[in-house]
Amino acid sequence: MGGIPPRGPGEEAPEVDGVWQSGPPGSLSDALGIATFSLGPDGLVDQWSARAESLLGVPARLAVGRDPVETFVRPELRGGVRRKMAEILDGREWTGVVPYLRPAEGGDGTAGRDGTADRAGRGAGGGATEALAEIHVMPTRNAEGERAALCLVIDVRTLQGLEADLAASQAIFGQSPFGFLLIDADLRIQRANQRFASVFGGRPDDHLGRGVHDYLAPPEAERVATALRQVLETGHSVTDMHVTGSVGDGARTRDWSINLYRVHAGSGRPIGVAWLGIDVTARKEAAREAAAARRNLQLLNEAGARIGNSLDLQTTARELLDVVVPHFCDLATVDLYEALLVGDEAAPGLADGSAALRRVGFSSAVADLAFPADDAPHEVGTVHHYPFNSPCADALRTAEPRLVPPTGGHRRTLSTLAVPMVAHDTVVGLVKFARVTGSEPFGERDRALAAQLASRAAVCIDNARLYRREHQRALIMQRSLLPPGDPEAAGLDIACRYLPGSSTAEVGGDWFDVIELPGHRTALVVGDVMGRGLRAAVAMGELRTAVRTLALLDLSPAEVLGALDEIARGLGSPGLPAQKSGRTARRPDGADPAEVYLATCVYAVYDSVTRRCVFANAGHLPPVVVEPGGRPGRMLEVPPGMPLGVGGEPFEEVEVELPDGALLALYTDGLVESRHQPLDDGLDAFVAAITDPTRPLEEVCDQVLGALDTHHGEDDIALLLARIRGLPREAVGDWTFPAEARSVGRARDHTREQLASWGLDALDDTAELLVSELVTNALRYGEGDIRLRLLLDRTLVCEVWDAGLVQPRRRRARDTDEGGRGLQLVQLLSAAWGSRRTHRGKTVWFELALPKAGAPAPDPTEAFLDLF
Repeated sequence: MGGIPPRGPGEEAPEVDGVWQSGPPGSLSDALGIATFSLGPDGLVDQWSARAESLLGVPARLAVGRDPVETFVRPELRGGVRRKMAEILDGREWTGVVPYLRPAEGGDGTAGRDGTADRAGRGAGGGATEALAEIHVMPTRNAEGERAALCLVIDVRTLQGLEADLAASQAIFGQSPFGFLLIDADLRIQRANQRFASVFGGRPDDHLGRGVHDYLAPPEAERVATALRQVLETGHSVTDMHVTGSVGDGARTRDWSINLYRVHAGSGRPIGVAWLGIDVTARKEAAREAAAARRNLQLLNEAGARIGNSLDLQTTARELLDVVVPHFCDLATVDLYEALLVGDEAAPGLADGSAALRRVGFSSAVADLAFPADDAPHEVGTVHHYPFNSPCADALRTAEPRLVPPTGGHRRTLSTLAVPMVAHDTVVGLVKFARVTGSEPFGERDRALAAQLASRAAVCIDNARLYRREHQRALIMQRSLLPPGDPEAAGLDIACRYLPGSSTAEVGGDWFDVIELPGHRTALVVGDVMGRGLRAAVAMGELRTAVRTLALLDLSPAEVLGALDEIARGLGSPGLPAQKSGRTARRPDGADPAEVYLATCVYAVYDSVTRRCVFANAGHLPPVVVEPGGRPGRMLEVPPGMPLGVGGEPFEEVEVELPDGALLALYTDGLVESRHQPLDDGLDAFVAAITDPTRPLEEVCDQVLGALDTHHGEDDIALLLARIRGLPREAVGDWTFPAEARSVGRARDHTREQLASWGLDALDDTAELLVSELVTNALRYGEGDIRLRLLLDRTLVCEVWDAGLVQPRRRRARDTDEGGRGLQLVQLLSAAWGSRRTHRGKTVWFELALPKAGAPAPDPTEAFLDLF
């Protein structure tokens, strides 16, 4: 089988049968490594093959004519081997494993005349290595009829390796718990293991010669055949390819995960594709069950988060529909008892399940498909009754879900489920879920899930019924917390608007405020408590009150927001102190996340004298400024900061100078954001809507609200507009005096002269007396130079500044005391007075009301006598 003899020159290629063609390298004989030699009648080697040279390491010229026992066998074994040789030459076959000496690589293996190996191959000491050979000896006869022997030699190590490979292959193929196929180049099965046959029936040999089309449906079979061809052509393996097919009569559908890889012969030639298939039907069913459970759990979680955020019955019904369509069903309706909707607090009569109901919600994911209701579809808002013997009435009576059979006029409806809404053992309404043709009909798991969804919505609706009156009270409370009418402030023209989300929506947490501060300064505040409902309204009232209190302490905007942040964090944990500000704000252990109060707020302080405004922001939308002269509006770059209640970071301040005639706008997100419009688009539209800052502010408010289509009813809207008109220079008197006694008289003189220039001679006596008291206190208790400033607007304000840090404190003087009555006198004679810190000391101020025309001037004598 060595191949076809070579052709001579000019010879034509002989026609030979394919069995005589040369075999490829790496065939079975190569793998086994079989070598041959023959022994003559004298027991000496008379033929030595090339394979013997390679295997035993001795060339033919050194082996032929030699005694193999002396050449290859250790001395201590030669006696037994010679006896075997004699038996073989007597005509007996023999097979056995014989240790032999293989000359070291590079040795010539020559033997001496005495038959022993020479130094190059003499024993282990001559550099030879010992090996094992399996020898098959077959007796023969030569041409003269003398007995001889043919020996086949196989290297034991090679044979053991092949046996191990064969055993491993058999274990993988025959004993594998997975379906194993060997597919040839024609995509036909060459071998199949028992596991594959146990799944598809019969014995492994019964499947030989079949193709994938014998097991799979045409589309799936073609997909797998294409994958087999690609693996066979490219050699790229395919792993975890999912295949679906039928077993037996086709009623049982199974799923497999298959791995395909190309198989090569010893020469490296591709001979087919190995198929390893794992039945994953149970795994996929478990995965589908787990996925369904996860979907149901996710739906319940979503229902818990989205249903019940309002205290309105119809809103809660719509929230339920938003959750279930299309994630649970294709269309759904909600019917509530009419008695609940009209405000009857008593439970309706539900004995027969036929009381009047009103359809409050309908949702469909299928276009042009109305909901069937006992062959009589009802529009949203209509009042109707279910017949006594209908499944819906039965569900209302028994408080148990019922399947509604499809009606003849709605063939597209596959499955309908009527589920009563039960809260605290009281049925408040009915939910109907439906799935159309093409969807999976409702099962027992769907029935249980539907009951949970309906129950969750029913509890929220029952709470809405119980708290209906509290909702109205909350609206009244909210309105009472907003500034009445249009507030007034020095140096500002102000207009404002507040629009609730809708007439029936929950109360919200939006608010605005205008707070007059000493020195004809004004604090402008706009805030928004996150969330809606009574909780948001109460939080808004608490924060608004806190803002007013902090503003009257004359703190900087950043300090006000910092204190508000501490208050907001304390609101969510009643009875526990607010957490200290730090890098990471942590709430007390066990605090409910639902009780966390978060709010956004922008706080600005405007000084009508300097025309500067200082802003601080806590996560709110940026203020908008429109300057006169036709320039477009712009959003101020105020660092947004963290919302109130989060904590962890300080707030930053930004000071902006605003020219006279500029328009400042503060607002909440309900004005610029809705579910139909991104926030950025809303901000751009808002800035573009303020085109002319010189128009009356009321018209500007109406223009903005009209341009932004604010009647969507999604969120409350607060809008605060302020036009800058700072105090004119002639309305300000400012002087600085050294810290000496004569400065008191100079301060009185300047005060008298300034009041005369303003035509306020009627206030001379009172103003001079109070200025004298404040300047005297600054000399006695203060430090550095003394600054006196008079401001005239709607009132007269007098401020005395010094560098001292000690704040004035009013005390009650005894009758025998000669002093200590100065601040009491200031309080008696002024409309208001106080002190505040400055960057370099303090400011003590008082305010006097301007005299009305024809009214007598105030006489300080009575107030002075009251001190005694």
